[in-house]
Order: sequence, then C-alpha cells, then structure tokens
Amino acid sequence: MLRALAVTACVPYLALKVAWVAGSRIGVPDGSGLLDHRLMMAVVNGVSVLMDSCVVVLALLLTQRWGRRVRAWLLAVPMWVATGLLAPIMAGFPVQLVAGLVTGGARDSAPREPFLHEWVFGVVYGGFIVQGVALGGLFALYARDRWGYVWRGRPGLSGTWVRAVAVGASALLLVACAVHLTGAFGVTPGPSAEPSVEPSADFRVLEGVRALFAVTAVAGALALVFGAGRSLPVRVPLGLAWVGSGAVGCWGGYLTLVGLLPQGGSADGPTGLMTLTYAGEMISGLLLAACVAVFLRRRAADTAGPVDTAGGADRTDRAGTASAGSAVPANTAVTAGPANTTVPAHTADTAVPA
Repeated sequence: MLRALAVTACVPYLALKVAWVAGSRIGVPDGSGLLDHRLMMAVVNGVSVLMDSCVVVLALLLTQRWGRRVRAWLLAVPMWVATGLLAPIMAGFPVQLVAGLVTGGARDSAPREPFLHEWVFGVVYGGFIVQGVALGGLFALYARDRWGYVWRGRPGLSGTWVRAVAVGASALLLVACAVHLTGAFGVTPGPSAEPSVEPSADFRVLEGVRALFAVTAVAGALALVFGAGRSLPVRVPLGLAWVGSGAVGCWGGYLTLVGLLPQGGSADGPTGLMTLTYAGEMISGLLLAACVAVFLRRRAADTAGPVDTAGGADRTDRAGTASAGSAVPANTAVTAGPANTTVPAHTADTAVPA
C-alpha cells in the first residue's frame, strides 16, 4: 500500500517535468522568468526528473528482499536527502495555505509576473507531501527491522572531536536560525535584493519553518553526542537530528546553488546576507549529519559486534551466529535480550511488507 502510494505520488511531478523538458509550457504563464533561460531550465528539469525517480527506486528497495543486501550508506544517503527535501514542504506548505486563507491570499506589495500558475504548486507540493508520508513510513519499517538494535537504550557518544564538531556546527546554525527568525517576524526585508519589496506571508512562513528545523537539528545532535535527555529513548534525538540536519543541509545547499545561478535581474536574486545564511546552513547540516553517522556507526559496533560486509550488506553477523547455535554475548544483552538468548537466523532476511 505505502509503496504504491509513493510511486503514484511521483507521477504528476514527473509528467510536468518531462513535458517541460520536451518544450511544453503547461502551467507556465507568459512573462515567467522560466522562459528566459530555456536551456538552463531544461537541464534543471532533467535533474529533477532523475531525483524524483529515485523515490520510486527507494520505494522498491525498502520493500523487496534484495533491498536488505544494499550497503547501509547507499541507502542512508539518498534517504537523508529525501527526508531533508520533503520534510520542510510537508511542514510548510499546509501552513502557507492556512496563512493565505487568513490574509486573503495577499502577496508581495510590489506585483510581479507570475512564476507558475497556482494550480501547479498544489499538484506538485501535494504530491511531495504524499511521497514524504509514504516513503517515511516505508523507511521507518525497514530501519526498525534491520537496524532497530542501534537505537535501543539511551543517547550519549564519547569522543572529544565529535562533540567539538557538533558544538561548532550548532553555533553556526543558530546564527542562521536568528536570520530566519528576523525574516519570519518581518524585521528584515524579504528574499529579494530590492529593499522596497515587503516580505509576503509565504516568505514569513518559510523563514519560520527553516528556523524550526534549525533548532530541531541542534537539539537532536547535541542530545545525541552529549547524552542530554537520558530519560528519552535514543530514537527521539536521533530522529530530530536526522530530519533537522537533512532539512537545513539539503535546502541550504539547494538555495545556495540557486543563488549562484544567473538571475533575471538584480532585484530577483537573494541578498548577500541570505546567500551566506544558506551556505552556513549547508555546511552546518552536513557537519551535524556526519556526527549522526559517527554515532550510528559506533552504536552498531558497540551493540552488535563487528559489521559483516562480506555479503554486500552492512549488517551484523547475528543471523550467522545464531544459526551456528552460539548465544549472543552477554555484553549485548541490552539490545538482543538475555545473554543466553539466540537470535533466529531467518530474521535478517525478512522482507518488509509493502
């Protein structure tokens, strides 16, 4: 069910992008800036098609037996990117719709040529929300069955350099968060370099959402590496750090790249402050993601013994140990049960239901 939902949700977006690459102007009004750089937009749309096609591949990987043989990092990296790109849309777009209803659909005080027809945003972002829900559910089931032992117990990670990186990245991210908060409350101008343009309700909502994900990333990462909130299960700060770092890192990188592309005019591009803010988010998001990766790697080694990579999958040798009739070592009883409990050999190959 979730697999079919994720694949189906990709169809409207992929259809629009393929049509645009082929030269169609469906959903693009006259005077749109998209028509000024046709070659560049064809390349961007082609890349977008490949990226959204990855959702289909991930949905299949997470629900097929062969997906269990994929190395952990080959799955974790695209899932982190997908989480980071989809989560802010899932949180921000519904709030934007509500804000539009409250403000009567008010836009920037300086009217501009429309970028896309309004129906395009509903179709595309609605599809993204469905993709995020379905893909997130599939990944949660897959991760629980394959790596559930990693997030049992309490947070906490030794290592001075990991803590130093987490603190430095968090400090940089909190600066970016402060910039977004000033935009959310209308203290600073909007995203345009034109100072006379009043920030719209949409822009303020987006700035608030970005600040929220920045705080989420900082709270989750610091709780992981310093062991704060030990009353909470480790999956809580791990989830916060995963989603938060992905959101700030991926969207920071995307917006930094957009800021470097040629603009239709000096007033259409982001300000220098916003470009620096996006770059800072990208860097801090990647650093916090590295801290999460180190945490997971060490946690897996500490709780499940050496990693078995001979079969092409980054998983523990629990199944092989159990099939040989040996018991789980006593020092792993916290995640595998009592010391004299054996783990069934078939559990490592159990397929995740669709």
